[in-house]
Amino acid sequence: MRFSENFIQEVVDRTDIEELIGRYVELKRSGANLLGRCPFHSEKTPSFSVSPTKKMFFCFGCHAGGSVITFVQKAENLDFPDAVEYLANRAGLPLPKESEQLMGNTGVSRKRVFEMNLEAAKFFRACLFDERLGAAGMQYLHGERGLSVATIKHFGLGFAPDSFNALTDHMHRMGYRDEELIAACLCGKSQKTGRAYDYFRNRVIFPIIDPSGNVVAFGGRVMDDSKPKYLNSSDTPAFKKSKQLFALNFAKNCCAEKMILCEGYMDVIALHAAGFEYAVATLGTAITPEHARIFSKYTQKVIISYDADDAGQNAANKAMRILGEVGMDVRVLKLNGAKDPDEYIKRFGADRFRQVLEQSKTGFDHKSERILAKYDLTVGSDRIKASNEICALIAEYWSGVEREVYLAQSSPALGLPVEVLKNTVEQIRKKQTRAYEAKQSREAQASVKNFGDRINPDAAKDPRAAAAEETVLGLLLIFEEYRNAVERGEIALAEEDFVTDFNRRVFAAIMRMHRSEGGLRPELLGMEFSPDEMGRIEKNEIARQQLSNNGPEVLRSAVNVLKDAKQKGNAGETSLDERIAYLRQKQAKLHKGKADKT
Repeated sequence: MRFSENFIQEVVDRTDIEELIGRYVELKRSGANLLGRCPFHSEKTPSFSVSPTKKMFFCFGCHAGGSVITFVQKAENLDFPDAVEYLANRAGLPLPKESEQLMGNTGVSRKRVFEMNLEAAKFFRACLFDERLGAAGMQYLHGERGLSVATIKHFGLGFAPDSFNALTDHMHRMGYRDEELIAACLCGKSQKTGRAYDYFRNRVIFPIIDPSGNVVAFGGRVMDDSKPKYLNSSDTPAFKKSKQLFALNFAKNCCAEKMILCEGYMDVIALHAAGFEYAVATLGTAITPEHARIFSKYTQKVIISYDADDAGQNAANKAMRILGEVGMDVRVLKLNGAKDPDEYIKRFGADRFRQVLEQSKTGFDHKSERILAKYDLTVGSDRIKASNEICALIAEYWSGVEREVYLAQSSPALGLPVEVLKNTVEQIRKKQTRAYEAKQSREAQASVKNFGDRINPDAAKDPRAAAAEETVLGLLLIFEEYRNAVERGEIALAEEDFVTDFNRRVFAAIMRMHRSEGGLRPELLGMEFSPDEMGRIEKNEIARQQLSNNGPEVLRSAVNVLKDAKQKGNAGETSLDERIAYLRQKQAKLHKGKADKT
């Protein structure tokens, strides 16, 4: 069952798009619109535009776009009904009773998963404090790891008994069905017997709590030699690993200056217990661009504190790159005499850790020190290798100022003049630029043929007709008089005139909504189209708005192209000669654009 159009419209009307998106993106006024760095892809130059009057957004970089509902779908990983519910709750609007929404293909709502997880968390916690059931877990947390009872309670830690049905039976008594428990990743299903069994067994349990206070998932550390050592919930209707950070629910309140990124649960808990409450960790997975964008919402500085072994340092290098792509000030913590923060604090104390924290190194310092440590600079061949690696490292930095600083810093360490190093860096950057331009050219050619178009794969059948369809849709989205002309038959256009299935669906939805009592309301298109499809729809509209000529002759010309394609038999692909001619035309425009920039 879905929400009524009137309710959805009320939710949109009650949502301040500037205030909503401003929680995720730093927006600055640019004419009638607002501009910021896109939260959905990594960029240094802002290309994310918000229109307060239209209550729509669009990114000129990754082409994400749509309404406030679309934004919440992408930002919070929700489907359309749950995004409406999210915004309704935020606006204080009571939900219609009949609109209990399902998510995904599980038939289980996010709200239901939250309820199950909360009940499971209470069960695990009760088991931990049960002297009979939780002795092993309490011995590990309190005895071996030295956590106080207050810290254990603060994080809501628990224990899953060494049983196949302890949690399952408890949840059954609370009224939850096997199908729901499996969807929430609290239970698995035996292939042999078909019976449900507890997903977490004989493990210390770490509840994962989102910034809103919902228990979204669990992590479990085993008490014996079973594998895996750490087990985490799989993705569910309420949880996606790449969009959650452990302890962010606490860290968000005190992380404006900086955050510490750790590898595991225990490092984070130890840091919080020692007073460093701005520490978080990813959930058994490497850092992702989604994680980086979460960090950028809360702070501008991240200090990476990973294990000192090779695996930890390789992970730190990846984290530096990903965090740097969203403009973060990234530092790396070097702990001498301990493998991780938990061990360091136990051995040297919180004050010593705080001193080391203040001495954290920039990403360049950390990487260059590791490079120099590998080689004997008194040996010519080693000195050349070290110089080449450091030059390659400097070449990665986009800012010319940063490159100059790092060249000056590296010159005495390598015993080479700055100009020599600078020439090598520039050669590397020119080579990278040529490779990038070649890649762009390949992508432009593929784009012309519409190869790899996930949104509208049918466009490859006839690129010229597909472009005409986009022109038609852009004009219909902007101008009511054109929709009226199509409706009255003054412009002969019907669904069967469209070559591509996606554009045909968009046309049908636009005209159906135009005929309805409320008229065309673009935000309601999200009921029928995915967030990525909404981005394409918004792109078509904006592309037309940016053109000076959007008169009736443009619409009629595009319609005629569709009619011609239909007469030719639009089920077939265009001829090779037509494709080559079209490709050359687009390539000429691409080369002209490059020439204009030089």
